[in-house]
Amino acid sequence: MNTKESLKNLFAQHVVNITFKKINNEERKMICTLKPDLLPAQEKKEQTKKKPENDNILPVWDLEQKAFRSFRVDSLINYSVVED
Repeated sequence: MNTKESLKNLFAQHVVNITFKKINNEERKMICTLKPDLLPAQEKKEQTKKKPENDNILPVWDLEQKAFRSFRVDSLINYSVVED
């Protein structure tokens, strides 16, 4: 079983092709990463209220949509490393 922390470490080092099941039961494929050199430059934003982090949801950078997307860790069907 994959944990959020193990997946976060994987995405931080690689580009990964994932398949997961959306809430409406559709399967979705996504090429994503958390590699710092592939993430967009972010402006510093002041956060007045910080939402509590959900231990089952992992935000990742979708390389095709060029936007952050999230998926539920327990909905992950499979994944493969595309590049280091």
